Amino acid sequence: QLQLVESGGGLVRPGGSLRLSCSASGFTLDYYAIGWFRQAPGKEREGVSCITRRGGSTYYADSVKGRFTISRDNAKNTVYLQMNSLKPEDTAVYYCAAGTGWGPRCVFDYNYWGQGTQVTVSS
Repeated sequence: QLQLVESGGGLVRPGGSLRLSCSASGFTLDYYAIGWFRQAPGKEREGVSCITRRGGSTYYADSVKGRFTISRDNAKNTVYLQMNSLKPEDTAVYYCAAGTGWGPRCVFDYNYWGQGTQVTVSS
């Protein structure tokens, strides 16, 4: 079965950190650019960060720039999103997606989506 699985979400206090992982089963991630998206209740889905196949280019939304870092380990078939200095407004379900294209602000066609992992930032 071809699927992406996110992990690493949870409850964290403001200022804390989490590292999300996006792992693939049934296919190899190194053929794909990977995007991280988030959606909070009542809000539209937002492209948070994305990374090209070999990690040569990355994008970060202004809202997370300087706090989040995307990286990939193709040997482990996993992409990471390190989230530092978390704020309550970062609370959302975070999704990863894999696509064969590339575009500005992570807008390109995606072939696979994960089911999402909840991140809650609250004191």
